[in-house]
Amino acid sequence: MQLTDALGGFRSYLEVERRYSVHTRRAYSSDLAALEEFAAQRDIVDTSGLVLEFYRDWLWHLSEQGLSKSTLARRSATVKSFSAWLLRSSHSGGDEAVRLRAPRPEKSLPRVLSAGAMERLLDSAADRAAAGGAADIRDLAILELLYASAIRVSELVGIDVGDLDFERRTVRVLGKGAKERVVPFGQPAAAAVWDYLGRSRPALVERQPMAPSAVFVGARGARLGVRAVYALVAKTLEDVPGSGPEGPHAFRHTAATHLLDGGADLRAVQEMLGHASLGTTQLYTHVTTEKLRRTYAAAHPRA
Repeated sequence: MQLTDALGGFRSYLEVERRYSVHTRRAYSSDLAALEEFAAQRDIVDTSGLVLEFYRDWLWHLSEQGLSKSTLARRSATVKSFSAWLLRSSHSGGDEAVRLRAPRPEKSLPRVLSAGAMERLLDSAADRAAAGGAADIRDLAILELLYASAIRVSELVGIDVGDLDFERRTVRVLGKGAKERVVPFGQPAAAAVWDYLGRSRPALVERQPMAPSAVFVGARGARLGVRAVYALVAKTLEDVPGSGPEGPHAFRHTAATHLLDGGADLRAVQEMLGHASLGTTQLYTHVTTEKLRRTYAAAHPRA
């Protein structure tokens, strides 16, 4: 089978059958484009040329270019998935990449804000919203809901008005793999979102009602995009001490860690975050353990 056709079929499989998000498919496409480029350099145009030694040469070539271990691991996972799909689709006589090995990615702890830093950040956003600007009122609602619910940024921008239940203080979101779940949020977030829906959103939607069902909209009335929320959170975190990611995931990491610090059950946090694997959620227990270790080292006389 022609490699170009096989790659096109795999991309369709990721979208239609696996129902991966646009962001995930974009990452796959980037890896597959690099694979196709390397194959062209080796005059490989057919899937019969995709043997284990070819995949190993590709990863070695990438490592020589200085790619990080995490990138190499991701690209290895991509071709392993592609190779397995070739076999299942009868486009290959075997899974050539099943024995492919890549360096283990470096594991780093996510950025987590302290409860005090989070409170000061939200208080500052509330002060700006008190001035009555439509965008500031919306931004407060976004920040409060991100922290209260620990949802992903893609889930946040996809929320429609009908997904909110203020009586139960829950929001229905569509997560990875098009899996739907219902997530709780607290009173401060409920108040901020309610205020935004009543005072700010109508003014934004009136200008140009391009997304009448979307909760969060931009200045032109269209559904707010992921990049806009990233920019908002990055700007909000500019003056907050600490290193690490400055996007919306910092709020998600912080919320999950604070839940566990407060005694929440790991399984309950897994359900709230929408993690398919408990192992993914356990990363946050490492964060809380690291915090305990630092506290012990600083306070115990025989640490």
